[in-house]
Amino acid sequence: MQLAALTDRISQGSSVTWPMTEHTSLISEARAGGLTATDVLSTLPGAATPCQEGDADLWFAESMSDVEAAKAMCRACPVREACLAGALERQEPWGVWGGEVFVDGVVVARKRGRGRPPKKLAQVGAA
Repeated sequence: MQLAALTDRISQGSSVTWPMTEHTSLISEARAGGLTATDVLSTLPGAATPCQEGDADLWFAESMSDVEAAKAMCRACPVREACLAGALERQEPWGVWGGEVFVDGVVVARKRGRGRPPKKLAQVGAA
């Protein structure tokens, strides 16, 4: 399934299964042997993770809807755990890694929009 089709299904609220999930057992065995999940995927024919196909900007987007779409695509990825562990170790400064949003090297619950929050929300938070 193409990345655009996956994004469309996610935006419509459908659940999505990434096509590479059949390789999950191979990846687990390789990790036990000291290889990374990325090493294994690079040797499998036709194997690619959602972030390796399509537009990489989606994982570093400013738009909340794009960030949520990237997180949703990560959920079914067979290298999600390894990706997240690597990002935590490297303290990635920003982006979606392993289905989580990173800001300044730490995982945050959700990405805040650019600029000041609307006055109405600021007053509610202060009360």
